[in-house]
Amino acid sequence: MREFNEVLKQSFSLSSLDQIQAQALAAKAQELTLKAGTTLFEAGDPGNGCYAVLEGSLKVSVVSVDGSEQLLAVLGPQSLVGELALLDGRDRSATVTALKPTRLAFISKHNFYAFADANPQVYRDMLAIVSSRLRNANDALAARSFLPLPGRVAQTLLQLADTFGMTVDNGKLLIHYKISQSEIANMAGGARENVSRILNAWKREGVVSRLSGYYCLERPEVLRAAAEL
Repeated sequence: MREFNEVLKQSFSLSSLDQIQAQALAAKAQELTLKAGTTLFEAGDPGNGCYAVLEGSLKVSVVSVDGSEQLLAVLGPQSLVGELALLDGRDRSATVTALKPTRLAFISKHNFYAFADANPQVYRDMLAIVSSRLRNANDALAARSFLPLPGRVAQTLLQLADTFGMTVDNGKLLIHYKISQSEIANMAGGARENVSRILNAWKREGVVSRLSGYYCLERPEVLRAAAEL
């Protein structure tokens, strides 16, 4: 599975794999497809393995007891999802749903550990997962605690650019994914009306632009400054 090899090579969590090892792990993967709106797994489901996104996009969210949804992340191609279940053996901590038709490669927990036991350097990569997850959680907690809403919106746009960004003229970053103001507000933890005012102000100032539903970070350095604690 050539595409899955590329995902593995570019993934922060399995970066130590050489070409032969990546091919061996890819041979253990099963391909599946999801229609838009289909739930891959829900919080509380057994953690039976991890998935690599080959095409499409997924949203990661949690739902409160009153039914309100908090969007945690949007994932695109070359992302891994569900790998935390390989670390602690616990149930899924969030719900993952396809935002558009999505193609995935699945590796079961049994197959992954059989491979990792034969290639123990993968366990070092798993420690990198833990470190990255903790850092991201700390950053998110600090942002919610200390950053005003403009900083949280800037952080959200920069995170989306990390996942879907394409560098265009003069260092501009095009977020090659259509995302609504409501979704940005959900990720940033603010009311849509307030986020809309922030985005409109940035459009007038030439910091961001939007064309055909795609946001472009015209001056990403301004957003990086706003997102700093």
